[in-house]
Amino acid sequence: MNRLEVTELIISQKLAKGVKWEDVAKAVGQSKEWVTAGCLGQMTFTAEQAKAIGEVLDLPAEAVTQLQVVPYKGSLPTAVPTDPLIYRFYELIMVYGTTIKELIHEEFGDGIMSAIDFSMDISRLPDPKGDRVKIILNGKFLPYKMY
Repeated sequence: MNRLEVTELIISQKLAKGVKWEDVAKAVGQSKEWVTAGCLGQMTFTAEQAKAIGEVLDLPAEAVTQLQVVPYKGSLPTAVPTDPLIYRFYELIMVYGTTIKELIHEEFGDGIMSAIDFSMDISRLPDPKGDRVKIILNGKFLPYKMY
């Protein structure tokens, strides 16, 4: 069983059992955003965390072991995303990426926002004109060093 097969099994078991990502996250003891990323193959779980996921989703031992392997992060099936929701984030960065970069540099100086020392929160905001998606990305600023 490889990691992609484990991801597919997780999605299948989640659907079959009627489990929400929040339920899996509670069993693991981490945020729904981080646990979901891990279950989709982007993070590494400890043995204890992997076991908790295995129990919630009734995964075989081999799948639980695979959840503890460091994944190949950032993998998408195509260079330019074709999934409409993911493509909108790609489009958002194409349109606003230079603005985000400029404003971060103006506020912090020359550096980057970490995707390692990082947290994310996704929530729903009710709105009479149609509910809104609120996404908070919170990353440590890492300045470039002179040497």
